[in-house]
Amino acid sequence: MKRVWLALFTAVLGLAALAPAMPLPLQMPLKPRELATHRRPPRPKGKWYMAGTGHAIYCYGPVMMVGTWDGGFARVATICRGGMPMVKLKD
Repeated sequence: MKRVWLALFTAVLGLAALAPAMPLPLQMPLKPRELATHRRPPRPKGKWYMAGTGHAIYCYGPVMMVGTWDGGFARVATICRGGMPMVKLKD
C-alpha cells in the first residue's frame, strides 16, 4: 500500500513541478460583431397616375402640359416606370 501512495505522491509532485512550465491556454478576445446593415439607396419618390390608355402608371417626374400635333394641349406625367419619358394622362 505504501508503494501505491509513494507512486501517486511522486506523480503529483512531478506534475506540480512541471505545471509552471506548461503554457496556459490564451483566451483570444472576441471579434466585435459586425451588424448586417445592408443599406439600399433610397427609392425615388413618385406618384400613381391614370394613363390615357386606362392603365395605372407610376411616375417620378412632374406633371406638365405639352402641345399636341393638332394645336391643343395634353397633360402628361414625366419620367415614368418602365422607361417611358412621358405618358399622356386621362383627364
